[in-house]
Amino acid sequence: MRRSFVLASAAVTVLGLLTGCSAGGEGSSPSTSGKTTLSVAALEGGYGRDMYTEVIQAYETSHPNVDVQLQISKSIEDEITPNMKAGRFPDVVVLGQGRKAALTETLIKDKALEDLTPVLKAKVPGEDKAVGDKLIQGIVGNLNTNPYGTDQTYLLPMYYAPTGLVYNKGLFDQKGWKVPATWDEMFALGETAKKEKIALFTYPTAGYLDSFFFALLADIGGEQFYTDVMTYKQGVWQTPQARQVLDLTTRLLKYAAPTTVGYANEQDFTKNQQSLLDNKALFMPNGTWVVGEMADAPRADGFQWGLTPLPAVTAGGKRYITTSVESVWIPSAAKNKDAAKEFVAYLYSDEAAKIFAKSDAIQPIQGITSSLSGENAEFYKVYEDPSVSALVGGFAGTAPVAGVDIKATLFDTANSIISGDKTEDQWQAALNDASEKLRQAGS
Repeated sequence: MRRSFVLASAAVTVLGLLTGCSAGGEGSSPSTSGKTTLSVAALEGGYGRDMYTEVIQAYETSHPNVDVQLQISKSIEDEITPNMKAGRFPDVVVLGQGRKAALTETLIKDKALEDLTPVLKAKVPGEDKAVGDKLIQGIVGNLNTNPYGTDQTYLLPMYYAPTGLVYNKGLFDQKGWKVPATWDEMFALGETAKKEKIALFTYPTAGYLDSFFFALLADIGGEQFYTDVMTYKQGVWQTPQARQVLDLTTRLLKYAAPTTVGYANEQDFTKNQQSLLDNKALFMPNGTWVVGEMADAPRADGFQWGLTPLPAVTAGGKRYITTSVESVWIPSAAKNKDAAKEFVAYLYSDEAAKIFAKSDAIQPIQGITSSLSGENAEFYKVYEDPSVSALVGGFAGTAPVAGVDIKATLFDTANSIISGDKTEDQWQAALNDASEKLRQAGS
């Protein structure tokens, strides 16, 4: 399934994670061979595992006194959490926010991550540039990397990918349809497609609506309004801008494919994705990883991947593209923090970047997109549109609030809107209630 923006559909359950854990020291942990043993845990997402093995081999070649032990799994949280509860922490973790297990969010809320601001200023091993100087502008300094709204960076962006509305360019060419530039054009296309028994919209699971909602919030209210929503400003969900977000979304959901809700789960989500390949739906929120995920799936003749931002709220208006970012971080209780920081800095080397890029794992390093080809080149072109701005980050972390998961309230309720089990008014009231509780927890 998708790598980074999977809905955290349950409340945080990894409580007591740090109970009984002793903070690790800054020194190295020598193995029986006299080398420093560095433990790295990574999520095996859509990019696979081979790239990690290759990067580690390259690192060990240039750092012969370090033995890197890799633990990688599609459910890495389940594997490392028991050890962490027992006080045995990995030194480096590659795992973004937004996962169902919410492990990264838990450590953020517990303030259990190491400050990586010094890594940004450190030179990349074997190179002259500092890590921060190699990164693209705006990728650090947001709530995704600086979760407490301070100048301190606790999570570094490992890979980034544009997310938006994915569609079949081939079908649009065949029909002579234009990709909607405004919401009025979008709904007009919905009526046209309906006559040909094609749904305007679907989503793999409701969690994929994160990229949709984040962009729409900024499109309608601007970056300050988006930040207000992400930081739970009092009454933000009672504003006209918030109502407009829900109005547009509710209207769009009326055009959803009838199979959407039934397949919107971790077992069947690819069936919703398949509806796009079969020309049964026109648009779905997704990211670059869908190309590899559906590589072996059957498809309509002439199918060609396309990616577009959401339609503009007003003709010629500014649009935002939600940028999916996966993170690397160091637990504050790691034993080998100095060695871990050196390894993390190496992950941004030209050598490592080339290895990652072979698996389509594109890092937010300046100039890297010029080397892309095929669908990846097409997807990343979205950043070249001067009317489109990248949007990075998500909801601010707060102390846990029992029974409150604002992402589930915002995204999952789409299923209930489609089914008719909830109204837009109920949706707005629930969001206002959840946001207010989190505001109080964060104050």
